[in-house]
Amino acid sequence: MRPLAIRRREARLLPPLAVLVRSMAYVDVKMRWKKDASFDAVPVLSQARDLRPLVSLAGLLSPSPTPVSAVSKLRIPLEVPDRRVISFLRRFPAAFVESVGPEHNHPWFRLSGSAAGLLQEEREVFAARRADITSRLGRLLLMAPRRRLPLRAAQGMLWHLGLPEDYFRCRDYDIAQDGFRILTIGDSVCREEEDDGRELVLIDNGEQQEMPKSVLQMDAIRRFGSMETVPIPLFQSKGLRLKQKIEAWLEGFQKLPYVSPYEDFSGIDRDSDVSEKRVVGVLHELLSLFVTCSAERRRLLCLRQHLGLPQKFHRVFERHPHVFYLLLKEKTCFVVLKEAYLARGDTAIEEHPMLVVRRKYAGLMEESREIIRCRRSGKPFPSKHKDHEQIEDSEGANSAPILS
Repeated sequence: MRPLAIRRREARLLPPLAVLVRSMAYVDVKMRWKKDASFDAVPVLSQARDLRPLVSLAGLLSPSPTPVSAVSKLRIPLEVPDRRVISFLRRFPAAFVESVGPEHNHPWFRLSGSAAGLLQEEREVFAARRADITSRLGRLLLMAPRRRLPLRAAQGMLWHLGLPEDYFRCRDYDIAQDGFRILTIGDSVCREEEDDGRELVLIDNGEQQEMPKSVLQMDAIRRFGSMETVPIPLFQSKGLRLKQKIEAWLEGFQKLPYVSPYEDFSGIDRDSDVSEKRVVGVLHELLSLFVTCSAERRRLLCLRQHLGLPQKFHRVFERHPHVFYLLLKEKTCFVVLKEAYLARGDTAIEEHPMLVVRRKYAGLMEESREIIRCRRSGKPFPSKHKDHEQIEDSEGANSAPILS
């Protein structure tokens, strides 16, 4: 047998004093999740999982009858939660009216008058407030250290930012007039059907733009008249009591220097509390740009590398329950910015122009549930629209059986 080689132990270098001080001052914050029923009562939040596929299907269907086969294979791209698209369409009779096709008794669907009106209203709001809505996408690009995002990542944020889902594909929108362009790695415009390697960038790359102030900075100016101290608005959960050491840590956390999401952060120690406050500030600014100031947690995880966030930044949601609320709905976790719903107007967050339309879509979904409840009980639905009367008449005449 060959003798085992004996290795000399290398002298271990002691860590610098700053590392020791930081580890000694670290507070292991563990707060249990506390359910808040007030967020479950907000329709745009409680119905967020169904809202996006409903609006997407409304954009694909037309007021005239369309065979269900035209959209039946789009379950995965549209993220329809049901196993079949037709089951999803039948769950919302106030938005989609079912009838029997001319051949083979196949189901056909068309938009109700209410859904068609909301679709038109959504387009009108975007046309009237286009500069405000597209500027939010520009701010998202300015938050990225490279001032650019992969096209797939930007495409996944269009819904949350209130932009049309075909914003990058439809030539009629002409994204150049909004200050954007789509490039490949070689800085040459590529074909529309290609996705790999495409990036969304600003035409001036952000060099000719003055960096905007974040919502937290605007709030500090509004409250204190300066940005010398930029605290993060906190909203305590009902029934959640903090330990004394956590309260002391939270008080010191508010006094830490604030680094804007639009500033260079390369000189910050990633293991410091200042870096954690920057992460909280980035997520706060990101959610404030969205229509409902909320998003699925997995959507935010996709932006980690592009926004310069640490690998386990999702722990921030658990360490700061006074800033973020985790809404658990049907095996899906949504992150909600508390300030947008609990500040009661005392905030610098501006209401998104598309929020009014989203609320009307959510009301249409609730109306659909009421229609189904009336069908099950055999009671007539107090219809406000002619479409609902046509739905009830078509059930017994020429419609296929509608599954609830």
